[in-house]
Formats: sequence, structure tokens, C-alpha cells
Amino acid sequence: MTSKEIIMGLCLLSLVLSMILMVIIRYISRVLVWILTILVILGSLGGTGVLWWLYAKQRISASAVQTQIAKDNLQALLIYAISATVFTVILFLIMLIMRKRVALTIALFHVAGKVFIHLPLLVFQPFWTFFVLIVFWIYWITVLLFLGTTGSPVPNEEGFVEFHMVGPLKYMWWYHAVGLIWISEFILACQQMTVAGAVVTYYFTREKRNLPFTPILASVNRLVCYHLGTVAKGSFIITLVKIPRMILMYIHTQLKGKENACARCMLKACICCLWCLEKCLTYLNQNAYTATAINSTNFCTSAKDAFVILVENALRVAAINTVGDFMLFLGKVLIVCSTGLAGIMLLNYQRDYTIWVLPLVIVCLFAFLVAHCFLSIYEMVVDVLFLCFAIDTKYNDGSPGREFYMDKVLMEFVENSRKSMKEAGRGGGAEGRELKPMASGASSS
Repeated sequence: MTSKEIIMGLCLLSLVLSMILMVIIRYISRVLVWILTILVILGSLGGTGVLWWLYAKQRISASAVQTQIAKDNLQALLIYAISATVFTVILFLIMLIMRKRVALTIALFHVAGKVFIHLPLLVFQPFWTFFVLIVFWIYWITVLLFLGTTGSPVPNEEGFVEFHMVGPLKYMWWYHAVGLIWISEFILACQQMTVAGAVVTYYFTREKRNLPFTPILASVNRLVCYHLGTVAKGSFIITLVKIPRMILMYIHTQLKGKENACARCMLKACICCLWCLEKCLTYLNQNAYTATAINSTNFCTSAKDAFVILVENALRVAAINTVGDFMLFLGKVLIVCSTGLAGIMLLNYQRDYTIWVLPLVIVCLFAFLVAHCFLSIYEMVVDVLFLCFAIDTKYNDGSPGREFYMDKVLMEFVENSRKSMKEAGRGGGAEGRELKPMASGASSS
């Protein structure tokens, strides 16, 4: 097998593993957390053990054949083995700290798994979004090429022709660059709004058999007819934050080694602050889209309502996001480790291929990208479900005429979360005010 065939095969393997993981999430969500935990432990130990075994094997072979290539491979394997050992130790420490909260995630994953059972087309959202992004990027590059040949042709000293733009055309490059960022964010925001609309329809439909035939298409229809302005405004806000950060990053790159320590520190601090602001606004925008899908309000009103709900349920948000995101991260680690391990085993038998770093890096990056695209949809569904749940408990109390829409499993999850937080901070008033008991009432499965 050639290196190209190995890389293509491993990229296909990462795609298959991501699809299999989504199927597992749908059907065995109750035991998914423990399965992922055990598999990551076994995968980390197995990968580290295989790397040390290959290092010992190559060391014996290198002692017989003293070549520079053998020494380079031996040194690379030693670096891989040490890095894998450090990564495994850190991963075990994190899992040890998170072990008490793992049980609280099972119920939330179970409810999200029900959503994928009723809305299977959600799994294919990354494909449609990626396809639309590729089409837009091709169009953007085509327009960029046309812009490069716009203006008056002027021959230079070397005999080539340069195009000099005059008037407003000089600023078209900036307009085109801003359009790249804004439209890309707009497409991603359309995906978030589509997923939010479909999940909101599922949550607030008491009888699940009365769901629309295609909630995804119904959500797309509502997006196109009513909410394009909301999505455009949310994506424009992200663009306003991203552009200054990219400009500062460009300045930092151009002045590397020329600026003093104080200027370098200030530039890095500004870049870091803008990055944090961008992440916070992205999370708030996603919840604003959910509020828009629920109440059909404009962007500013929805963002305000979502912010109030998140502040009122700050501890719940912290508990759910911390544990849920960590478990999804373990899923990404599992896919990357499995793909990387398969790559190591395949490249070990290709004696004529001496450089392992480049193909392994390419394959692992592609595997992480694929896993992130698929599992980010699952994470999005969990966030939408939680905001729906928070609004449900705020305006309903379970009494006749104000029955809950939520699933029973989700109610049990929050009750267990409240009890665990009270045990962790016994005697603290903040926890009691934040996680107040909810009235028991009718619940829809």
C-alpha cells in the first residue's frame, strides 16, 4: 500500500467510527458514558503499550543495523511513547476528578438519544453544512480571481501585466474578505437555527407521534421565511469580534521578533480577550436562536431572554456543560486514538516509508475534525434541550393546565443534580436558591 492509500483509508475509518458512535448514542445512551469511559481507558493504555512495545522492538533492530533512518525512527517512537504516557496520566487524573458527576450525565444523554431516534436526519446536518460551505468558498475564490484581474492593465518592468484598481474598486478586497467571514458564520448559524427549531418542535410536542413528517425541513422553512434576519444579525456580531482578533494576530505575526516584551504581552492579552469574547458570544447566540425558535422573537429580545435563563440556572449550566462536554470530548479522543493506533500499526509494516510524522498528523487532524463535526451536533441538541427544559420549568409547575412538557428522565437528572450539589456544598445558601425544588407533575415521555 502507498502512503496515499493508507491516509485515505484511515480518513475513511475515522468517518465510519464517527457514524458508529452516533448510532451508539441513539440506541444505548444509558450505558454510553460508561462504555466511552472504559474504551478510552483501554484505548489509552493499549496505545501507550503498543508505542512502548514498538520502541523496544525497533531498539533491538536498530542495534543490529546502525543507520541514520533507524536512529530517527527510534527517536520518534520514544517521543511518541513519552507523549502518550503523559497524555494518559493527565486523562486519568481528569476522569478521577469527574467520576462523581458521570452518573448525572447518563439521563441527559438518554433524552438527547431520543431526539436522534425521532429526528434521524440530524445526523446528516454536518454533511449539508460542509457542502454549502464548500460551494460558498469555491464561489468566493472565483470572485477573488476576477477581482485580481479587475482594473487597468499596466505592463511592469519585467514584461508582465499588472492590474491597477482605482476608485471604489480598491476597497473591494476588504469587502470581499469581510464577506468571507460573515457568510461563513451565517451558514454555521443557519445550521444552529435549523437544529434548534427541530429540537424545539420535538420538545414542545406532547404526543411524539404527532410530530411533523420532517421536522428538519419544517425548521428550514421557518428559518427561510421568518428568521434569516436573526441569523444574519447574530453572525454579524461574531464577525465584528473576529475581524479585530484576526487583525491583531496578523500584526503580531508581522512584528514577531521586532516588538518589545510589553507590546508583545499586550497584543497576546488582547487576542486572548477577543477570543474569549467570541466564544461567549457564540454560546449566547446559540441559545438566542433557541429562544427565537421557541418564542419567535427578534434577535435582541431572544438574546436577552436566553441570557436571563442562563444566569438563573448558572449552576445547572455549569454542571451539564462540564460533564456533557467532557464525555463528548472523550468520544473525540476515542476516535482519534483508534484512528492513530490503526495508522501506527499500518505504517509499522511499511518498511520503505521512513517518515511517520506527517501522515499520522494528517490522519489524526482529519479524524478529530470529523468527530468534532458529528459530536458537535449532539452537543448542540443537549444545549437546546436544556434551555427548553429551563423555560418549561419557569412557566409551568405541573398543575392542571400547566403541565410540564419535559421527559421524565430529564426531570430525574435535574433532581439528582440538585441533590448532589447540596451534598457537595452542605449549608451553602447559593446552592439552595439556585437549585430550588420543582413541583412534581405530569410529564411527557
